[in-house]
Amino acid sequence: MTESQGTYQQPYPSSPASPEWPPPPPYRPGTPPEPGKKRGSGPVALLAAVAIVAAAVGGGTAYTVRELAGKDATTAVGAPAVPTGKRGDVAAIAAAVSPSVVEINATLAGGSSTGSGVIVSSDGEIVTNNHVVSGASSVRVRTSDGKSYTAEVLGTDSSKDLALIKLRGAQGLKAAALGDSDAVRVGDPVVAIGSPEGLTGTVTSGIVSALDRDVTVSTDENQGQDQGDQWPFRFGGREFNGDTGSSTTTYKAIQTDASLNPGNSGGALIDANGRVVGINSAMYSSGSQASSSSDAGSIGLGFAIPVNTVKSDLAALRSGGTS
Repeated sequence: MTESQGTYQQPYPSSPASPEWPPPPPYRPGTPPEPGKKRGSGPVALLAAVAIVAAAVGGGTAYTVRELAGKDATTAVGAPAVPTGKRGDVAAIAAAVSPSVVEINATLAGGSSTGSGVIVSSDGEIVTNNHVVSGASSVRVRTSDGKSYTAEVLGTDSSKDLALIKLRGAQGLKAAALGDSDAVRVGDPVVAIGSPEGLTGTVTSGIVSALDRDVTVSTDENQGQDQGDQWPFRFGGREFNGDTGSSTTTYKAIQTDASLNPGNSGGALIDANGRVVGINSAMYSSGSQASSSSDAGSIGLGFAIPVNTVKSDLAALRSGGTS
């Protein structure tokens, strides 16, 4: 062993040097390199530096987008609400999205209306159907954790059967991830969450049965309100849940066989990733009033307003638009 190697603890047997063993490295592992040499200048160090810079830039960009976009960030397609391995799992979807769906009770001049709504901001903005809150003198909302809030109507759009309400004193609510209804295909699995007959947080599942169905609804705020949210609508040349009257509007709807019942209106239609792709709005009923148990309930003909229609209307609803 030479004098220059005397301090090196060899990982080899300490017997005298033998041609069977390779020579030890020129310096102790983990100690600084010899003067004049730079460590970490290779490809690994370069990649690490690039990764750090990219992470910093990426994080800063995301923050800037959120700050500049503010609440309008809800118009972007949200990240999947369920893990990749749980895609399409109804239980996982329900657990992820149920906290973002509420029950709405509106007091009307001639009675009351019960429906559902979808939280779109953490401070309590909720999208629902116009027919759920139209003409209401007061609105109460119950969240999935049982808390009750009063709400005010920010804006309505009867031409799309949409409304935006805002809870008073709400903070830290879980906003739903909004999806892309243009990407929905016939046969896609979907989950519906709402409050049929006041049964808060009811979950049903099915598929997308058809797209671009023409659904015609009344724009008269007094039309059909004695039936709660069984809003009159026309489909395929026939009228359901009563006479729609002469003042109507028609929109393109997603048709689903997921069970929808009175009280589901304004609730969420959700894709396999846990993103909202529609706002449930109408269901088939054999008449204005079910006369027997055989006439009551869903028969697998439900309709939802595409979420892209909702996203395009949010700015106008937030500004207090009424139409």
